[in-house]
Amino acid sequence: MKYDQGNPEELREKFWKALSSSPYVMLQRDADLDSAAPMTAQLDKDADGAIWFFTSRDNRFAAMGPATATFSSKGHDVFARFHGQLVEETDRAKLEKHWNNFVEAWFPGGKDAPNLLFLRMDLGEASIWAGELGLIGTAKMALGMDVTNDIKGGYTQTQL
Repeated sequence: MKYDQGNPEELREKFWKALSSSPYVMLQRDADLDSAAPMTAQLDKDADGAIWFFTSRDNRFAAMGPATATFSSKGHDVFARFHGQLVEETDRAKLEKHWNNFVEAWFPGGKDAPNLLFLRMDLGEASIWAGELGLIGTAKMALGMDVTNDIKGGYTQTQL
């Protein structure tokens, strides 16, 4: 696929909107390539430089440090790879804000379970791809026709 250099601001906005609609990423500690696992990102509309994860203290992510996440939107029209630093979030108000029934289903011991670890990923560089084929492009693709010039979207490397 050929992607034109996109508008970083516009692509960041598309990324955040897509991630809020489907907050699932594959997260991996950079120092442990076998640590890649699906995780649910906890988003804060007032904090576009960080995301949060609930995990356990015996999980590989408990080692913290540099990490990379990959993302694919529900409609497969936004993709991203982003880097950051995993650190323990000690702000109890943040934990309270992000705690919900879905999280509790994974941590039946509750917010004060001794094994619960609340991580913050301070975000750094990201690569974001966005592309839409549209109806005609999809039909051409189904017929095996060249669609490399039909993709509307873009690519950017940017800071999150």
